[in-house]
Amino acid sequence: MARFDSSPGKADSPDSAKPASAGKSAEKRKRSRIVAGAGITAVVAAAVLIPLSLGSPTPAPPAASSPAQSAPALAPAEVGPPVTYYKQPGPPAGSPLEKVEPLKVDVSSDLVGTSLNKGTMGISLEATDLADPDLSSDNASLVKLLKELDQPVLRFGGNAVDRRFFWTSTGEAVPADYKGDETHPVKAVGPADLTRLKTLLEAGDAKVTLTVDLGHYNPARAADMVKNASQILGDRLLSVTVGNEPNGFVFNDVKTGSGYSLEQYIRELKDYANAIYAVAPNVPISGPGTFDSKWWQPFVDADIPQKKILTFHHYPLSDCDGKVPQDSPTMANLVSRTMHDRAAEYQNAALAVGRAAGLETWIPETGVSACPGSNETSRTHASALWAADYALTAAQLGITRVSLHSSLLTCKGGPPLSAVCSAGAYPYGNGKMSGRANFFGLSMVAGLEAGKFMKLNSSGGGLAFSYALQNADGSTSVVIVNENDPEKAAQTFVTLNLPGKPVTGTMTQLSGPSYSAEDQTVIDGAKTEPKPLAKRATVPGFAYKSQTQQFKLTAGTVTVLNFKY
Repeated sequence: MARFDSSPGKADSPDSAKPASAGKSAEKRKRSRIVAGAGITAVVAAAVLIPLSLGSPTPAPPAASSPAQSAPALAPAEVGPPVTYYKQPGPPAGSPLEKVEPLKVDVSSDLVGTSLNKGTMGISLEATDLADPDLSSDNASLVKLLKELDQPVLRFGGNAVDRRFFWTSTGEAVPADYKGDETHPVKAVGPADLTRLKTLLEAGDAKVTLTVDLGHYNPARAADMVKNASQILGDRLLSVTVGNEPNGFVFNDVKTGSGYSLEQYIRELKDYANAIYAVAPNVPISGPGTFDSKWWQPFVDADIPQKKILTFHHYPLSDCDGKVPQDSPTMANLVSRTMHDRAAEYQNAALAVGRAAGLETWIPETGVSACPGSNETSRTHASALWAADYALTAAQLGITRVSLHSSLLTCKGGPPLSAVCSAGAYPYGNGKMSGRANFFGLSMVAGLEAGKFMKLNSSGGGLAFSYALQNADGSTSVVIVNENDPEKAAQTFVTLNLPGKPVTGTMTQLSGPSYSAEDQTVIDGAKTEPKPLAKRATVPGFAYKSQTQQFKLTAGTVTVLNFKY
């Protein structure tokens, strides 16, 4: 499997990415009261809702822009503040408006048995990025991004760690056998870099997982790094991994001369683990961090003294030369039910190994594709839809950490699949970081309340995926990832059956004009995290104390609904 290297040598050229290209009900339903809401749209003070014709015998509530009618006077005790309904974007002008089968979602009070916790979402970077002075609390733009992921994990590893990363706590010179070039320089990292990193972690309320160099066999040096990291970072250090993707060492010029094998990896893993345990016994070892499932069980079975965490890397569309069409990074593959189902199958395979051993399972490095340079999925709104659905699928199955592999290099010229990038001139820019479309997909998931996944049944809706969470306050959050084509598909009529009778229903939404749109993904109309729950607008047509809610959703969106009872 090919690997996405977020170093400058894998950058794309600016021109290399190309875009993919019945009758109305006569009855009016009266509301007994007006429910308060807040948000970004115009106030609608109506208490009478007029059904919409949807080509279906089931009447639908009005869109947010429907004209209001006067309601019968209510007693003062029944009148609340004006309702602000969420105003989502409609399909682009001139769209064919292909009809989408209505979506029906029945949420059960029964639980799946897994949870979504704060800190599930994260960003993966190259180990050499530890030397970058921009990893500091002084970098307000990076602090902001971390806060938008709500207690994320920063993971440092990537291809660089076994090639161009040199740890030293004494300031010694980099040995001659560490090879780099102008666009892939060798970087020395020491305790001062970890001290600076800690300021960023504290300012952004983040944690970290590190990778030590296995390409240059040196257990003592790795142990010294972990000892310093444990002392400096404290409980913000979650784990350490020995080597990055050791299953690929024989293919990518790390240990070609020795014919590196799984058996050799296990022997070296034990050497590293024992050396680390002697100086930092409380730091767990996570691994094997491979893209080959054959390495999972041997890692789990390895006799090492530390607590272990099973990790694997996953880039679903990484057939870079087109030999396996279903694995090629094309838009058709990205926005497909097959993509969703195959990801869940692979995640479940890893979870089965981890659960049998009583281990947590993480995905510390993932992305749409590991292919270098641009392809038609790069930087696109479709990647935001994928990121949200991929992360929610993983969390619902039981995976507790998911990190998108990224780079601190520039937005223009840097790795096109990176979730974050820097403004300024290539390659290192000015350190002013911003999120790309896939980052905002993660942000939608990170903005959810911590909760327990609820069982549900869904049918219809075309290319749509639904999730539900029982929150600590008893409310229900429902997420609908509507992957239907935003340029062609009509809005989807949704019938949502809840386990209770809500008194409020609010909404936030990620949207974009097309699958291929670049730098146009927004949340609630802006390039930022979802609005706080208390400031969100009311679900259009919200029915007070009704277990059945009906509304429309625009295609190409991720919508988070919250209902309080």
